[in-house]
Amino acid sequence: MKVIFLGVGEACDESYPNTSVWLQTRTESVRRSLLLDCGFTVPPQYWRQTPDPEDLDALWISHFHGDHFFGIPALLVRFWEMKRQKPLTILGQSGVEDRVKDAMELAYPNFLQKLQFPLEFIAAEPEREVLAVGLKWRFAENSHGQRDLAVRVEDDSCSVFYSGDGAPTPETFQLAQGCHLVIHEAFRMEGTTPGHGTVRDCLQFALQAHAATLALVHLQRDERSTRYDAIQELLNGTGGIHGLLPEPGDALEL
Repeated sequence: MKVIFLGVGEACDESYPNTSVWLQTRTESVRRSLLLDCGFTVPPQYWRQTPDPEDLDALWISHFHGDHFFGIPALLVRFWEMKRQKPLTILGQSGVEDRVKDAMELAYPNFLQKLQFPLEFIAAEPEREVLAVGLKWRFAENSHGQRDLAVRVEDDSCSVFYSGDGAPTPETFQLAQGCHLVIHEAFRMEGTTPGHGTVRDCLQFALQAHAATLALVHLQRDERSTRYDAIQELLNGTGGIHGLLPEPGDALEL
């Protein structure tokens, strides 16, 4: 599985695109491509990676804050411009279909009916396990200001946990157990920010979940600029896990 960090920033970051992760893998000899979150600054990052309108199989939306799903209208309109034909699967918590359609109607009224490709919506909830686009998906609720679902995606050999936004919970801890990669929001290095994770807490979360690698994203912009070296030192000094603070465009092979 290949993991590409299209963006790693928070909502108001002037330098880093919104957090979004592009996964590429193969199951049963079929290539699969999926995007984890699509905020308002994400589509240009995606198009820089691939000009192929048929490439993307599935889109996961962790929650309904703008920096996690307001990029969908631009993504779909460009797919239409490029004459995409393949269905696109969109997964998210209950209500995802209505939210996506509402966003499209606000951004481009009466445009959904013009799409030449079907949108297939799957409602995700913590008690459900979903098989979609050849992959296994499981979910758990994070602690955030708006309801957010963390997701675990598995192919034939690898597993990736993505938190969306929010602090760890006992349920997300169970979901992350033994993952090859944990991607977690860490808004600040330490302390308490309601509804958000910290570098220290996420590091302990990943260590105790026996994850192989931890990638921290969605760091608050001032925290990144003033405490970057300290965060890197903390990540480098922890044995038992490979800790990363990825930059946009960085890629991992699992």
